[in-house]
Amino acid sequence: MALPAQVTLVEVGPRDGLQNESQTIPLQAKLQLVDDLAAAGLPVIEAGSFVNPKWVPQMADSEAVFAGLQRRPGVRYSALTPNLQGFERAQAAGADEVAVFASASEAFSQKNINCSIAESLLRFEPVMAAARKAQLPVRGYVSCVLGCPYEGDIDPAAVARVSHSLLDMGCYEVSLGDTIGTGTAGSMDRLLTTLLQDIGADRLAVHCHDTYGQALANILVALQHGIATVDASVAGLGGCPYARGASGNVATEDVLYLLNGLGITTGVDLQTVVAAGNRICAALDRDSGSRVARALGAG
Repeated sequence: MALPAQVTLVEVGPRDGLQNESQTIPLQAKLQLVDDLAAAGLPVIEAGSFVNPKWVPQMADSEAVFAGLQRRPGVRYSALTPNLQGFERAQAAGADEVAVFASASEAFSQKNINCSIAESLLRFEPVMAAARKAQLPVRGYVSCVLGCPYEGDIDPAAVARVSHSLLDMGCYEVSLGDTIGTGTAGSMDRLLTTLLQDIGADRLAVHCHDTYGQALANILVALQHGIATVDASVAGLGGCPYARGASGNVATEDVLYLLNGLGITTGVDLQTVVAAGNRICAALDRDSGSRVARALGAG
């Protein structure tokens, strides 16, 4: 299949990236980051998470983040919502869309959210009903699509079942998360070959972690399968908070460099994203996780 002419980048740094930081992050630094990313042309920015702050303390100020946003036309500001209470908070805060998350691994679901996959999906039904009533779009995440820390390799059929459930519930798109970054070009190819048998490429996105240095290779395979939505995190934010420079999310800068080299349109300015990453890394007193930012000499 030909590569997509245009790709939508979903920026997850302000949520998926910052929630893993061990230090307290000032509200102003979060607001600056979101505004810098919007200024770079990123069309979708995950700005916060309305989960119980006891479990994710870095997201405790998500209401304040949404209240302080300098909203830019054409940018969708989204939030993660695990349940109806979280959805109601996100709606009140003015989120443009929300996201729910399930796992393709039973063991991970039990360890992460203390319930089975089936039970987690049941929890989303009131969220989906409320979202329909409010006319808010809902995105679905599936974690551990290419590997689980407890189960090892994951059968593509298991990913297909959860993805279908989320789409049937009303999610407009499912983002496939390689949560521990063990995926390879081969396993990504096998997964997408299975899923694309009866799910359109326009309803799938990829969310690759770079733990083993395979994220860009996996994203390229996804592009070759016609996937045109890619999640990424500025400066590779989202690594282990206790290991300086540890890899986690694939860096937005690195994905942009790949896409630019392929002649794929994104509407995002690389240099502005690099500057945004450098600014938040300075605030966090850490090095950028982006190889591109470091290569450009500004990291």
